Amino acid sequence: RASAPRPGEQARGRMTASVDGGYVLLESSSPDVTRAIGEEFGRVLRPGDIVVLEGDLGAGKTTFTQGLARGMGIGDAVTSPTFVLARELGREEGLIPLTHVDAYRLTSLGEWDDLDVDIENSVVVIEWGERIEDVLPVDRVHVRLTETGDARAVRIWAPDDSQRRLFDAIRAAVT
Repeated sequence: RASAPRPGEQARGRMTASVDGGYVLLESSSPDVTRAIGEEFGRVLRPGDIVVLEGDLGAGKTTFTQGLARGMGIGDAVTSPTFVLARELGREEGLIPLTHVDAYRLTSLGEWDDLDVDIENSVVVIEWGERIEDVLPVDRVHVRLTETGDARAVRIWAPDDSQRRLFDAIRAAVT
């Protein structure tokens, strides 16, 4: 990890962290810091990992995903997949694919199945994923972004111990 800059060092603004056994709570003071947190997060992801992003409109879910993609080495521009529902990035570059899904516009759980997301061979990031969590594997990590005045709170947790490897790696990367 010595070669990877800490999120607060590589971005304008500041990041503070507190760790509890079950979750990590970070504070991001700017979009650059939110991207930097996502970048550190992205460095530890591997195929089969599912990240559920939660937060109100404008909370920073796509900004976080931009950093996450950068941490995975993906140079593609990351934009919200609101109207296309799902966008795959990185495969053409020979990298682990990132499937970026926006579940906000899904009107049924069947529409999730229709997307035919390759969960086993890609990293899957799902904005508004709490809307479809009943059909998602339980081995996933959640990231909730919340506005807190001039900053964003970024809370990271796993619903059970099935993703302890990923949660522990993320905790080590961002704190």
